Amino acid sequence: MDFYGELLNIVGKERVLRDEPLRLYTTLKIGGPADFVVKPESEDELSEILCLCKRTGTPHFIIGNGSNLLVSDTGYRGVVIKLWKPVEAVCLLQEDSMPECCAYLDDRTGTENLCDDRYTVVRVAAGTMLSRAAMAIANMGLQGFAFAAGIPGTLGGAVVMNAGAYGGEIKDCIVSARVMDGNGSVIELSKDELKLGYRTSVVQGTDWIVLDAIFAFTKGNKEEILSEIEELNQRRREKQPLEYPSAGSTFKRPEGYFAGKLIMDAGLAGYRVGEAEVSRKHCGFVINSGNATATDFYRLMQDVTEKVKEQFGVTLEPEVRMLGEFPA
Repeated sequence: MDFYGELLNIVGKERVLRDEPLRLYTTLKIGGPADFVVKPESEDELSEILCLCKRTGTPHFIIGNGSNLLVSDTGYRGVVIKLWKPVEAVCLLQEDSMPECCAYLDDRTGTENLCDDRYTVVRVAAGTMLSRAAMAIANMGLQGFAFAAGIPGTLGGAVVMNAGAYGGEIKDCIVSARVMDGNGSVIELSKDELKLGYRTSVVQGTDWIVLDAIFAFTKGNKEEILSEIEELNQRRREKQPLEYPSAGSTFKRPEGYFAGKLIMDAGLAGYRVGEAEVSRKHCGFVINSGNATATDFYRLMQDVTEKVKEQFGVTLEPEVRMLGEFPA
């Protein structure tokens, strides 16, 4: 049986797409076709797909909401696995499992009294949009996750990159995460084992896939938390080019600087390559102003990096991940 036939056996014909344009799966609305896009709906199906890829030597890539991602115009020669959206995105840890959780937390993180009355522990599935998770957590009257409400990604990608905004990061509230390795085995990693840093974690550079994560929050005033989310979302609407497709922040924040200000001070607001453009509203964003190609976007990033380096001696590093082949 060929590779396609084996995929069909795992998930069925309706959830295997051949030569599927990846622009349909990215917030930038750019990207050529993948050989296969597969949509598992359970951990068992995901495990079987990963084992098949390993046995056949077929590359694979996980995609959630497709934010922070630039796919080449030629696409991806392999399998793109689209994470499923959970029915229950955020769930409170059941009381009968709390003693086990406390023991796990004490042993793995050294955190004391995490399961006392001050904290509520929740599990969030990897395919959950951060906006949905933040609202669910807020509606439980729990504080500490409002920062994530406007980040256009899923929980899994947020753990991988230690996503953050407005002074908050995933590492501030995460306790542990379950990941699946390339052999289809499930591993639980503590916060320390995740090695969360600025837009990085131990998961990056591996074939691991985040399945879900446990977080601990303190109780707060529900109305105040919801008001905070609305305030942060209003700030985003005012300052970020949400009316255009983008991949979010294009460059990481250099130590001691802000990427957007460096780009603005270099006179690059509105700079274009094809229909890829440095946003005039916020120079830290490169937008797709029409029908930009991945090559347009990539060359614009190169130009911006070169000009900022020439003028300020600062090397910008991409925050956007790149999938596929790009020009040298």
